[in-house]
Amino acid sequence: MTASPLPLIRCDQVNKRFGHKRVLRDITLTISAGEVVSLLGANGSGKTTLLRIVAGLESPDQGEVWLGPVSLSAAAHEIRRYIGVVAHAPLLYDRLTGTENLQFYARMYDLDEPSDRIEHLLRSLGLWGWRDDTVRTYSRGMSQRLAIARALLHDPPVVILDEPDTGLDSESLNQLTELIRHLRERGRAVLATTHDLKRAFTWADRVCELRKGSLHPLEGSERSE
Repeated sequence: MTASPLPLIRCDQVNKRFGHKRVLRDITLTISAGEVVSLLGANGSGKTTLLRIVAGLESPDQGEVWLGPVSLSAAAHEIRRYIGVVAHAPLLYDRLTGTENLQFYARMYDLDEPSDRIEHLLRSLGLWGWRDDTVRTYSRGMSQRLAIARALLHDPPVVILDEPDTGLDSESLNQLTELIRHLRERGRAVLATTHDLKRAFTWADRVCELRKGSLHPLEGSERSE
C-alpha cells in the first residue's frame, strides 16, 4: 500500500486566547496538496486569528501547525517564502504602479527574471491595462486583485486568503473563482475565508465553520467530482 503524502497544512490541537477570551479551541485541520478549504464564521469568531497562525504571523498558545514536514514553531523565517497571504491590509505601495509593486516584491523574494510572471498575473486578474497606473488611483477591487497577485507572485505551495472577495465586482469574482480552481489544479493547498455561503461551496472541496472557537465541518461540504 502506498503511503498518503503529508498534508501541506496541518493544525494539531491549536488553542489561542486573548485575555480571558478563548478564541480558538483545539483546532485540528489538515489540507492536502490540490485541496481548497473554505472557512466560515461570524465576525469575531477567530477566522483571521487562525489564518494568521497558519501563516506564521502569530503563535498559538497551545498546539502546533505544520507546513508539510516542517513545524512552524521550529521553522526559520524563510518558511514564509512558501506561503502566500492575502490579508485585510493589501500591503501595497500607493505611490508605485501596479507593475512596480510586483517588481518590488519580486526582489524581496529573490525572483530571477520576474517579468513574465508579473505579466501573467496582471493579465489573469484583469489589471494589465492599468499596470502603469499608480495604486493610489486603483479602486478597492483593483487593489484587492493586485494584493492577490502579490501573494501569488512567488508561486507558493500554501495560499492563505482572508476574505479575498472583499470589494470585488462580479467579473473580478469570476476571475478569483477561476484562479482558485487553477491553484487546486496546480496542487496548491488553499485556506480561504468568506462571508458568502454560496461562494464558500463554489470554491472549496470542504467547508468548515468556526463557532465559539471550535471548528465544525458543514453537512454536504465535500466536493463531489
